[in-house]
Amino acid sequence: MNRSLVVGYGYLGRRVASLAKKNGDIVYATTRNSQKMKSIYEDGIHPIQCDWTDRSSLIRSIGELDKIDRVLVAVAYDRSSQIDRDTAMVGGLGNLIDALRIDPSSAAKTKFCYISTTGVYHQTGGVWVDETSPTRPTRDGGKAHLRAEALLRKKLGPTGFRTLRLSGIYGPGRVPRAADVIAGRPIASPADGYLNLIHVDDAASAVMAAWQLQPGDGHHTYVISDDAPVVRRMFYQHIADLCHAASPTFIDPDKDASVRFRSETNKRIWNRRMKKDLDFKLQFPTHREGLADVLKPEA
Repeated sequence: MNRSLVVGYGYLGRRVASLAKKNGDIVYATTRNSQKMKSIYEDGIHPIQCDWTDRSSLIRSIGELDKIDRVLVAVAYDRSSQIDRDTAMVGGLGNLIDALRIDPSSAAKTKFCYISTTGVYHQTGGVWVDETSPTRPTRDGGKAHLRAEALLRKKLGPTGFRTLRLSGIYGPGRVPRAADVIAGRPIASPADGYLNLIHVDDAASAVMAAWQLQPGDGHHTYVISDDAPVVRRMFYQHIADLCHAASPTFIDPDKDASVRFRSETNKRIWNRRMKKDLDFKLQFPTHREGLADVLKPEA
């Protein structure tokens, strides 16, 4: 029986915890929010209240656990917090590794999986990108994830962890700009350029498959994306078709800096390594299957 720890019980982390529990694992999950403790417990998961930026409290709460076999770090940066991104994303990760007392030289390594982002890639022009492509991110989030990946290599060695660089996650209750399309509001984004996507259920399956890899098997970094990058206009048009809405319209995103920066990168993610090494099959190989599932009318 594996003992699994999910750090970041959010949109993805909750699904991974559920899959691990169904697999027979004893599953722990962390949260900073005292109100969330009850919902984690009700999900059949063992809640741990801690803030990984607080080193002493993390060591007290995590350090008391028996040996953890599998770890998922799926922590999103909270823009509303008063903590800078480096402390939140990189410092917290270092505190966690220290609290778990993971020995990278041990033969029985803890299966450590870190959720990063394809935002580490800067490429434009619709070029194909994979794990071997250069990474020179322009946005703060991508830069922080790269620093966190470097910290993992330093503390756990080159094969002591798996990094999953995820494309844009979508799924139930989380379809980009769907509400705007349905309401007929113009979308502040270029109509052209590629979106790279992964359904949240497929992302969770990728984590489970990465946990199954043994030290030395495969690679330590994987891009996690579906089979078909899609031009923005086509993606939003498909939402409109499924919801019987008018064709989407687009406006200049210059007033929204975050949208503009996201739009400046225009690449297509190639998932060949994921499909070769990770033992799972995409349930939603393109946005068409995914949107049909998420936006299907209720019976």
